[in-house]
Amino acid sequence: MSLRKEILMVIISRYFFYRNYVALTLWPFIILKTPELSRDKVLINHERIHLRQQAELLILPFYLWYLLEWLIKTIRYLSPYTAYRNLSFEREAYRYESDPTYLQRRKRFSFTHYLWKAQPNRP
Repeated sequence: MSLRKEILMVIISRYFFYRNYVALTLWPFIILKTPELSRDKVLINHERIHLRQQAELLILPFYLWYLLEWLIKTIRYLSPYTAYRNLSFEREAYRYESDPTYLQRRKRFSFTHYLWKAQPNRP
């Protein structure tokens, strides 16, 4: 197994965030609400998973898919937050955010496994 150092481009800005959201990934940046969040290994791993998802979908299609899936699920659940928690991209990231080795073994397009499965994240 090779160990390679990954360089993350992190921006700190409180102006990007709505309500309780604290992080956002916009290729190639991870944007955090406060500097302290850069030490949260679980949060950073969650955002790294999104970086991988964005890269494999060639960035712009990721954002289009994310928005379309969110709109469809907002109508389905009648709740923007429930829709967000049930997005295929978010379900994969939340599922593996605590696993620091996940990206080393992750198969391409793994988020698609969460498109049709039962939605356990409904509040």
